[in-house]
Amino acid sequence: MTQHKDLRIPNTGAYVLRHARVPAVFFDGAMPGLAQDSEGCALVDLTITDGKIAGIAAAGSAAPGPDDIDLTGRLVWSTLIDIHTHLDKGQVIPRAMPDGTLDGGAIGTFEDRKRWTHADMRARMSFGLRCAYAHGMGAIRTHLDSQEENAPTSWDVFRELRDEWAGRVELQAVGLVPLTFFRTPWGKELPGLVARSKGVLGGTTDAIGYYDGARNDELVALLNLFFEVAGAHGLDVDMHVDQSDDPAAFSLPLIAEAVLRTGFKGKVLAGHCVNLALQDEATIKRTAELCAKAGIAVSTMPTPMVYLQDRKPNRTPRWRGVTAVSELLAAGVPIAIGGDNCRDAWFPYGDHDMVDTFQQSVRVLQLDHPLTPAIAGIGPASAKIAGFAGTGRIVAGAKADLILFAARTLNEFMCRPQSDRIVLNVGRRVTDPLPDYAELDAILAV
Repeated sequence: MTQHKDLRIPNTGAYVLRHARVPAVFFDGAMPGLAQDSEGCALVDLTITDGKIAGIAAAGSAAPGPDDIDLTGRLVWSTLIDIHTHLDKGQVIPRAMPDGTLDGGAIGTFEDRKRWTHADMRARMSFGLRCAYAHGMGAIRTHLDSQEENAPTSWDVFRELRDEWAGRVELQAVGLVPLTFFRTPWGKELPGLVARSKGVLGGTTDAIGYYDGARNDELVALLNLFFEVAGAHGLDVDMHVDQSDDPAAFSLPLIAEAVLRTGFKGKVLAGHCVNLALQDEATIKRTAELCAKAGIAVSTMPTPMVYLQDRKPNRTPRWRGVTAVSELLAAGVPIAIGGDNCRDAWFPYGDHDMVDTFQQSVRVLQLDHPLTPAIAGIGPASAKIAGFAGTGRIVAGAKADLILFAARTLNEFMCRPQSDRIVLNVGRRVTDPLPDYAELDAILAV
């Protein structure tokens, strides 16, 4: 068998990937006639023409060509989606060093934002994008801290990079501020900036009640205002929710009720929601059903949450710090998996690699047996939630943005890092290397 790393990907723009094993979830329901193996994967021939998937057929049935590649049952996935990350904060180690706490992350970020010039942000965000692209990322939704003093610069850099990376990594941005900001003059300007930038409106309730003292009726009033503002500007919303181990600081049901009460028509994504898992079983079930009724999707970010939540000096954590994913899925709530922070004041690790994030998430959340539904959280489910049109699916007519793995089964995939993966962009092999950390030395000097 040809070694995986030695597979030759032709530049002719026309070839067949024969005997490719594809998790059926990537077909997004479009290929009901294909036989699936015990892991929920189908063995197919993928015809690539002019950078697009021209055909999908049962293995061995596609017309042969001189440049065809026999994958002998190796896995092929679509390029992946990170629906929740923070490119603006990232790559600041050792300039800002986390202490493993939520308070430390907030304070460290506040101090580091004073250094966020156009050049600084562009260098760090570009570095993160290069990591993501080399690892096989096809789309990213990044949150941007959007306080008045830094938002114009952050959004300028984002728009530049969105244009620069078009065709390689599809980019979206979320304008993130605490809900209390929408009562200020800047809160009246920010939605216009987000709308002009074709972005998503963000708000935080994990700070509400912990930093700002807003609870109950006050929080209800702020949520009413938030959804009215978003609706008036035709914006979808993406919120940081209940990122705390305090069961009393629990806003997810109030958010769902606000969506229903205001008649908000846009998409709603609630991120984190970790203290849902600390509620009693009846509250979890009732909240999941309410979210489903309100059309709310939830994003979970296990890697930084396991690092941050329930951390106390000289004490082993007692819970995993993640939301009630299985219960939400059972209620029909769409679930996405995000990478979240990367080498910043909140979380010192990561490389914008959704394969690594996925493998860790499956283990933390026990999202296996079967494994394929979890794959939707970094593929088709995230694509639907965010509205990414060109990523996360393997269907006829889509771009041939694919990842070829050496693993032949999902078990093999889960057991090794998959560092020898081959990434295709419009059918051609991505040869861009991972960037060298030394490139950041000058801007990270303390």
